[in-house]
Amino acid sequence: MSARTLRDYSLDRTSDRPLWQQLAALLRDAIAHDALRPDQALPSEAELIDQFGVSRTVVREALAALVRSGHIYKIAAKGSFVSPPRSDLSFIGSNAGSLADLRATGRSVHTQVISQIEDDATEREAEALQISPNARVTRLRRLRFVDGSPWLLVETTLPLDLFPGVPKANLENRSLYDHLRRNYRTEVSGADRWLQAVIPSAEEAELLSLDPGQPALSIESVAWDADGTRIEHYSALHRSDTSRFYVGIR
Repeated sequence: MSARTLRDYSLDRTSDRPLWQQLAALLRDAIAHDALRPDQALPSEAELIDQFGVSRTVVREALAALVRSGHIYKIAAKGSFVSPPRSDLSFIGSNAGSLADLRATGRSVHTQVISQIEDDATEREAEALQISPNARVTRLRRLRFVDGSPWLLVETTLPLDLFPGVPKANLENRSLYDHLRRNYRTEVSGADRWLQAVIPSAEEAELLSLDPGQPALSIESVAWDADGTRIEHYSALHRSDTSRFYVGIR
């Protein structure tokens, strides 16, 4: 079904399907066919009650279902709004890396190298990479932009003895994984990743163009090669208000 405005929609009173489910499906269809646009306010509960001749309970159950499915969001004292589309990204559950995943979606990607240095491993990094305390490492800090907007702030640590040339490599706007593959014949074979919601520091929020106190998704990863040698540890902050992650389990 397609319609130009929400007024073109109606409920089927002869159907055995509950009215709240019909209303939720109707609104989903209106969103899919641009009768309701991203960030557009939905009619108020009173307006939906009047237009479709249903109870307040029906309207509230329908809206609650749409919030759970991610089709709409609510702002206190302002109402319900259509959620903007979010790209499904799979690098959380893959070994391809975020750059490859983003490029596969056809989006414009730019990577800025903030710092690229040799340093001593911290205790946390040494434990994650299974290397000696204070072993020399390469530490990269990069900011990735997608379609011109900051998207991912990531600090990556690599054992220097495995990848001695990385501190001087040109990684501006380039894939680290591709560099390791081409220059060291090394590929990520597996990884453990941990996710949690965090409040970025003031400096991190500024880099990601986030408002003070706005949450971000923290991602920590430890990756290893085909021999089981741990080759990478990274900590990243992802601005998750413009995308969502997909993890398939088979």
